[in-house]
Amino acid sequence: MITAFLTYFLLGLALSLTPGAMTVQMVQQALRNGFLSGWFVGLGGMTIDFTLIVLIYFGFSQFLTYPLVETVMWFVGFVFLLIIGIDSLKESKTPVDFSGTAPKKSMAKAYASGFFMAISPANIVFWIGIFGPLLISSLSDGAGTHFVVVAAGILLGILVHDIGLMSVIHYTRRFLNQKILKGVSILAAFILFGFSLYFGYEFMSQFL
Repeated sequence: MITAFLTYFLLGLALSLTPGAMTVQMVQQALRNGFLSGWFVGLGGMTIDFTLIVLIYFGFSQFLTYPLVETVMWFVGFVFLLIIGIDSLKESKTPVDFSGTAPKKSMAKAYASGFFMAISPANIVFWIGIFGPLLISSLSDGAGTHFVVVAAGILLGILVHDIGLMSVIHYTRRFLNQKILKGVSILAAFILFGFSLYFGYEFMSQFL
């Protein structure tokens, strides 16, 4: 069991290193608003990850691949990535407070941004395609114990990645100046716009 846990912990950690819209948002929030803000973005995404694990366990994962469900998820991803990108552009005009005081940024808003960014067919297909077979095969023992070990290893790997990345960003942000952070926010906004356009294209392609 320990070997299986460590194996899937490393898998979750390795796959979390893949850059994407979620990583961009986490880094941008951690740079501007500190560790917690960036981490809450990751927690929002992990909520969807955990939900997918539960759905796979109960055999509902196929429902997520229905054309209508995929269309809705592409649209949701398009809208929220666009909103988050616009928010990032607005934040680029706000100076960063390095005094160590609590940021004004809502933790709930940071969490929601990660949550809705994770609701996309790209993320769903990634989970079902890569983790799905591993989790389903782990149910072969009948009791589900191996499933829990595998799922826990994957989630812990993702969590360690998020905490590690946010810690590095949080403790290095003090060495950056306002101009650099403004540029990061603008760059993050355009990257998020790019992902939004991709999601929008996939949404429209469902009707062509």
